Amino acid sequence: MTTEMIMVDEVPFPPQITTTKPLSLLGHGITDIEIHFLQIKFTAIGVYLEPEVVGHLQQWKGKPGNVLAEDDNFFEALINAPVEKFLRVVVIKEIKGSQYGVQLESAVRDRLAADDKYEEEEEEALEKVVEFFQSKYFKKDSVITYHFPANSATAEIAFTTEGKEEAKIKVENANVVEMIKNWYLGGTRGVSATTISSLANTLSAELCK
Repeated sequence: MTTEMIMVDEVPFPPQITTTKPLSLLGHGITDIEIHFLQIKFTAIGVYLEPEVVGHLQQWKGKPGNVLAEDDNFFEALINAPVEKFLRVVVIKEIKGSQYGVQLESAVRDRLAADDKYEEEEEEALEKVVEFFQSKYFKKDSVITYHFPANSATAEIAFTTEGKEEAKIKVENANVVEMIKNWYLGGTRGVSATTISSLANTLSAELCK
């Protein structure tokens, strides 16, 4: 049985993936930048969650997607919901892994500093993640995945690119893990507005069922 792939800006995403259990693609989008009216697209993003996540978001039942997209409390509840989360990020425009690492580092560091959580342990954990990306080259169609288990404050980051074996790193600092989730899923401050809007619309529809 072949499942229809979901196209996110010409990049195919499976509608479901199985980690320890089946997770559904509930949101997708891109990261991009506009320079002199030219849109440059960097990555396509798919957010996979346990369908049960809606059980943890009941207080937003009946709210339209455009309202949820602007509601950071909603996304905080989504991030904190004790369900498995999996992010699949596919490279559209090739860059050096170090460039991506620097973006991730500054986003996570700024968020930690703002919450007064940036101590030596966080700095060390973040440095390891940056080092992990340092040696990689993000060719088009390379895939970065972030796996956040349901009841553990850890993350497993994996990188696959054509012709090379998958590389993995585990992040065990809870504060760093939380801010990586925030970078991708943090509502109005998330890195991809299209992904946030897509998640808001899907979850709004799911909550109405």
